[in-house]
Parts: sequence; structure tokens; C-alpha cells
Amino acid sequence: MERRPKPKLKIVPEKCIACGRCEAVCPFDAIHVQDGVAVIDAEKCTACGKCVPECPVACLTLKGLPPAAAEKLAARVRKRAEEAAALRQGLLGQYRGVWVLVEQTDGVAHPVSWELLGRGRALADARQCELAAVVLGSGVGDLPREAGRQGADKVYVIDHPLLAAYRTQPYCRALAGLIRKHRPEIVLVGATPIGRDLAGAVATPLHTGLTADCTGLDIEEGTGLLLQTRPAFGGNIMATITCRDHRPQMATVRPRVMDALPRDENRAAEVVTETLEMDEDAVSVKVIDFTPDADLDWPNLQFAEVIVSGGRGVGGSAGFDALRGLADALGGVIGASRAAVDAGWISHDYQVGQTGQTVRPRLYIACGISGAIQHRVGMQTSDAIVAINSDPSAPIFRIADFGVVGDLHQIVPELARLARERHLKELLRWVAVKGEG
Repeated sequence: MERRPKPKLKIVPEKCIACGRCEAVCPFDAIHVQDGVAVIDAEKCTACGKCVPECPVACLTLKGLPPAAAEKLAARVRKRAEEAAALRQGLLGQYRGVWVLVEQTDGVAHPVSWELLGRGRALADARQCELAAVVLGSGVGDLPREAGRQGADKVYVIDHPLLAAYRTQPYCRALAGLIRKHRPEIVLVGATPIGRDLAGAVATPLHTGLTADCTGLDIEEGTGLLLQTRPAFGGNIMATITCRDHRPQMATVRPRVMDALPRDENRAAEVVTETLEMDEDAVSVKVIDFTPDADLDWPNLQFAEVIVSGGRGVGGSAGFDALRGLADALGGVIGASRAAVDAGWISHDYQVGQTGQTVRPRLYIACGISGAIQHRVGMQTSDAIVAINSDPSAPIFRIADFGVVGDLHQIVPELARLARERHLKELLRWVAVKGEG
């Protein structure tokens, strides 16, 4: 009679997440997590199978079991997976509501906060839940009431001296503590330097996912999941990301891609005051002083009404002189595509697009810009787009409201002359009407 080989426990190292559950349940001390992966001691392992159903990523298997024993073990694995899924769904169901962080400096809110409240209102209505704002700072004044006028149903406020100037530790402690206590389903933060730093710091201790630099947010029908859209693979595709197994669902959103709600002076939100249990000794970073640089002359692209941008077709740094003349005539500023910046023709401060700034002017004039998606994601929500390009098949014409095929070096100076003589008055009036409607 042929002897059946002894069952043997096997592991797929590539799948192991080093959670330690198998190590904790092994009655023979035969499994240990070392260097980020579970290691099996073959001398101690008896192939009892107790660890197999505990593995959350199914990287443990027993080889050589008789068919009946294998089916019994498989049934145990399936049952444990179903129990874990039911438990996870029960826990996720405890999270409810949409939150927006109101980023502020010296009591002045960043405009992206109101833009996020506008989009948050639509998400909360789709989920039939409450929209809440979170205000963190010291001496926040009228900001909680202003958040109500901008669309929030409820405002959570922590007003504490440690929050006077932004520092990651106290802000993270404050926001993460509020999330643990009240369990919102969705948390939105502006993709500003502060917002990007804080969102990542908060998502880590909460063991949840974070989608950065979103340009679109929606609710998936049926599941109610947050659909988070952002450029991916260098901006060549738009990816939609979901966070199915963890809460809250967190996203940072670029300024100027969402619409703020009309301000309602008569609207009031419930204000909930919370506390921060922390003292200065617990913060490793100290703010000694803050001195603004009065000599900085950065272009305020994000909130400009008119932008005249140049790309590879401008031909060189001298080509931006003509664009600057048109921008001055229209009361606007100049911008640039990545190609012009990479060529060294203009500073990165002027770059519009995925790796630059997201803008939303009343009028955007794209000169010599082909219209790659990396650039379009940064300006496609402009109220009116005028494209000037010698190539009639350039992608920029697909999203332009007005297109001019020709040599920009001849067209731009002529447009500047017409603008100075106010012959573009009718166009700008149309743009203004479109922007309001």
C-alpha cells in the first residue's frame, strides 16, 4: 500500500502582508514574521491547519491533504472569509457623513475650502447624509458661521493655541481625533501644500486610503462608494479610484476644479466645539517667527480672470513678450505649458497643468499649445477657451470655444492691438455672461 506524503504548510511570500495573525494562532510556535514576511519552521510545524483560515490574504495553504480533509479546510477558510467580510461591512456601516476641512491662515479661509463644500453638498445629498465642515485654528472668529453660509449643515471647531500656526503634529492629532470620534464616511481636503501634508499624516494612523490631487468626485450607484478621479500614468489617462474596505474615504482636491455654492447670508449651521488634549511639550516642531517675503512676485494664476498661455509653438523666451502684451491689454497674466517650462523659456511658477497649477479663469488663451491631457486637466474648466495654433488637428481645438488656425506671432500682436482699442469688448462681455451663467 502506497503511503500518502505528509501534509506540508506552504506560503506565498509575495502575497504576505506580515500582519502576524498566523504567528499569533500557531499552537506550536512554528511561524514567525521576519523582515516583512512570515517564515515557517518546518521542524516545529505539524500541518494542523489552524493558521490557514486566519490569513487575510490567503497566502497560506496545506499541500498533500486527503481530498476530504482538503475540502473541510477549504470550507473553514470560506466561512472565516465570510465572517470577516460581514464584520468589515458592519464596521463600515458605522461611518456616516461628508466632511470638508476648512483650511485657514490667520482666520482667512483658503478658497478651495468653499469649493469643496460646494462639491461636498452634492455628495452628501447623493448619500442622504449630513455635510460637515471642520475648522482648526486659534482665534478662528467668524469662520464657523461662514462655513454654514457656504453650505455646511454642521461645523466642528477646535480653537486652541497649538493650532495658531500650521504644524503637522497638532493638526494631525486634532483632525484624526475628530474622525475617530465622529466617524465620517468621506473626508475632503484641499490639495494645497498644507492640505497635502495633513491629509497624508491623518490617513496613516487611521489605516485608510487617500487619493491625491483629484479632479473629479462622484458617488457610485448601488455601492455608495466615493469615485475619486485623478490623472494617472503621467497624465495620459484619467483613473477612477475607490476605497472599498477602509473608512473614511479620503481625497485631496485641486483648487479651482470644483464650484462653490452661492453664499447664503441667512443660512446657519450647527456649531460643535471640540477640544484638543495636547500641550506644547508634545510638539517637536516650534515656530519661532514668520516673515513674509515682500519681494516675491509670483503670478497668481489660480485666481486670475484672464490668462494668456504659451507652449512649444511660442519658439523661445522672447516669444512670451508678445503674450505678455496681450495679457496686459486684457488685464490678465501669462501662463505656460510644461514644454515651455522644460525648455527653460519661462519659470515653473507660470506652468499650468497636471504638474503645475490648476486654473479657472473667465478667459484662457492658449498660444502654440498642442493640448496634451497633462495641460488640459489644469485649464479645461475655464469659462471660455481660445486656441491659437498652426496645426488644425491640435487636440486643444477639441475643447476650445474659439479656434484660430495660423501663426501666433502674427495673430497675438494683432489681438493685443484690438484689445487695446477695445474691439474685443463684445467677446469679453460674452465671456462674462457665460461665466455667470
